[in-house]
Amino acid sequence: MNSATGTGSAGRRRAAVLNLEGLQMYIGWDLETAVQRFQAATEADPDNAEYHLNLARAYARGGDYENAIRALGNYIRTEPDNALSERYERLFASALDDVEKTLIERMRAAQMEIKLIGAAIQMWLEYRIAIGRQPLLIRKPETWAAALDFTVRKVNFQPAARQELAQAYGISDSALKARHDDLVTALDVMPADYRYFTGENNPLDKLVEAAEMLAQLEQRFRES
Repeated sequence: MNSATGTGSAGRRRAAVLNLEGLQMYIGWDLETAVQRFQAATEADPDNAEYHLNLARAYARGGDYENAIRALGNYIRTEPDNALSERYERLFASALDDVEKTLIERMRAAQMEIKLIGAAIQMWLEYRIAIGRQPLLIRKPETWAAALDFTVRKVNFQPAARQELAQAYGISDSALKARHDDLVTALDVMPADYRYFTGENNPLDKLVEAAEMLAQLEQRFRES
């Protein structure tokens, strides 16, 4: 057993199981349970960088950025791959990256609302955390900026002709679509997504209310 961390083979096996359970909860959007599993995994095997990164992903998906950044700090400390740790260290930088600069410039030029620009920047932060150890290829910042712009507009039901937007950013329509698909898949984005919807009245609220009402009616029906 490692005397410094108290981690033995049994602890590592337990951590691996907890991590797998956490990933299942993360995929199923049971984020509270996912956080609990990942936290337990990091405690059982604190030197495993993957568990800290998964904990950060769960926190970020749930909108808890303070704890996400804290978990990322632990990840960077334990990650043996310098290229990966350096990539995540950039999230702590105060300066905007090239994607954010391009995004802000083009969305302002299109007279998009500040809230919408903020939602796109938030999406970019969350995406970089959500992809975990997957490669992040930024050959042309305009491509990612366009995809973020397009995706946020779609979430908020704003006019978004993909081909026209691709032309405005000076990229191909196929490149925009590919990066848009990457965002939707990694972040599990949906129409009117609460994380990126900037309007006052979210149509998802009505669906939630309808589901709750249906559940109440079903319960009354069963009780009668």
